[in-house]
Amino acid sequence: MAKIHPIRPLPPPQEEPSLDLHARAMDNLRFIRDTMERAGSFTAVSGWGQVVIGVTAVIAAGLASMQPNTAETWLATWIGAALVSMLVGVLTTAMKARAAREPLLSGTGRKFMTSLAPPMVAGAVLTVVFYRAGLMGSLPAMWLMLYGAGIITAGAFSVRVVPVMGMCFMVLGCAAAFSPMAWGNAWMAVGFGGLHMVFGYFIARRHGG
Repeated sequence: MAKIHPIRPLPPPQEEPSLDLHARAMDNLRFIRDTMERAGSFTAVSGWGQVVIGVTAVIAAGLASMQPNTAETWLATWIGAALVSMLVGVLTTAMKARAAREPLLSGTGRKFMTSLAPPMVAGAVLTVVFYRAGLMGSLPAMWLMLYGAGIITAGAFSVRVVPVMGMCFMVLGCAAAFSPMAWGNAWMAVGFGGLHMVFGYFIARRHGG
């Protein structure tokens, strides 16, 4: 006679992963993604340095608007502001890179610099061309657009907010190109002043200074 085995109860159904476990997994994935992004990005762009550059531009706009109505004094004011801003940018970026132990001329840093340089060189050359052609009123639009283009291309190797700032510069440059020439100082104050201060503060708060 065949032996009858007792019927074993079915195992309880496995519980689905809890929401807490899912949330932790998503946090881990986000951390990994952010870490990989920082590893391939030049993060030494100084936010506070950008704020100082913005303040410099606002002061320059005020000085340029009070200068005698000559092309030479107006141009000299903005070239002086550009040189001061360049010095501030290089020094503050170097300081942040040193604090973060990130080589300034590392792979991403070198790509950032080499991507930014061509539009800046083009802007310097076209400044001379525009001055000799008597197109001083078109300089603010050209400066804003070329600077924006340089920030977009260089920003491909930096944190995501940097190319966004470049796009904003290009939009302002396009607006300046189709506005009265008398608005040039105002556009420069909004662009080189306002955008640098707003985005610089964001970078400083979100990306370590």
